[in-house]
Amino acid sequence: MITIEPGKIATKDLHQFMLGAVAPRPIAFASTISTDGVLNLAPYSFFNAFSSNPPIMIFSSNRRVVNNTTKDTLKNVEDTGEVVINVVSHSISRQMALASVEYGPEVDEFKKAGFTPLASEMVKPFRVAESPVQMECVVEQILPLGKDGGAGNLIVCRMVLMHIAEEVLNDKGRIDPHKIDLVGRMGRFYYARASGSAIEEIVQEVTSMGIGFDTLPTSLRHSQWLTGNELAQIAALTSWPTREAAAQYATQLQAGMGIEAVHAQIRTLIQQGKPDEAALLAAAFEG
Repeated sequence: MITIEPGKIATKDLHQFMLGAVAPRPIAFASTISTDGVLNLAPYSFFNAFSSNPPIMIFSSNRRVVNNTTKDTLKNVEDTGEVVINVVSHSISRQMALASVEYGPEVDEFKKAGFTPLASEMVKPFRVAESPVQMECVVEQILPLGKDGGAGNLIVCRMVLMHIAEEVLNDKGRIDPHKIDLVGRMGRFYYARASGSAIEEIVQEVTSMGIGFDTLPTSLRHSQWLTGNELAQIAALTSWPTREAAAQYATQLQAGMGIEAVHAQIRTLIQQGKPDEAALLAAAFEG
C-alpha cells in the first residue's frame, strides 16, 4: 500500500485521492438566490443527511484549490440563510454537470443548464422542477474549516419542507431506488448510477445478535473457496446448528465428499438464500 500524509502532498492530489476513496457520494444540487434576486444553482458532492429529528443535512462549499476563492452558493447562503437541496436523478445528470461550470455571479444557472425554476413555499430560492425530490431548507450554521484553498465551509441545513414526485414511490409509499434512479459522484469525472443491477438488497437483523465469524468452525472461517461476504451470511445467523440436527443432516451427505465439494455446495445454498441450510451442511461435515 502507498501511505499518504496530509501536508506532504499537494492539496489537489490529496483531494483526488479522497474523492476516489470516499465514493460514491450523494449530490446536493443546491439552489440559492442572491440579494439582487439572481438565481444560482450548483452541485455539491460533499453532502449527506445527518439527523431526522430535527431533519438536518450538511453540504460543504469548499474554497477553490487553484485561487482560494469562494463560490456564489456560499455567499448567497451567508446573505439569505436559505437554500433548496434538489436530488439528482440520471435523467438530469448531464444538465447538473453543466450547472457546475463556474459562471459569474450575475449568471442564472437555471437558464444555462435548461432547468425550470419552481417557486418554493417556505423559502425564497427556487426548486428544480425536474428533480424528483426537492427539500426547502433554512441554514442553521456555517462552519468554516480553514482559510486555505481546499478548505470546506460546512453549511448545516434544517429542512422545513420536502417535495417528492409521486412517480418515484413504490406501492407502499416509499421511495423506490429504481424509479428515483439517483446519481452519485466518484473521483474525477466518474459517476455512479444507483438503479438496475447496481442495486443490491442486504438485509441484516440488528436487534438480535449474530453468532459472528469467531464462532464459525476453523475450516469454514479459513475457507479457500468461500468469500468473506458469503461467510458473513452464515455468521449473521443467531445460532449454530445443534449436534442432533447436524448428525441427522449428515446422513444426506455423499460418501467421501471432500472439503472443496462441501464448500462449493455451501456457496450454492448461500446464493439460493439458504444460509441456515448452509450452516447445517457445514456443521454436518465438521461432525
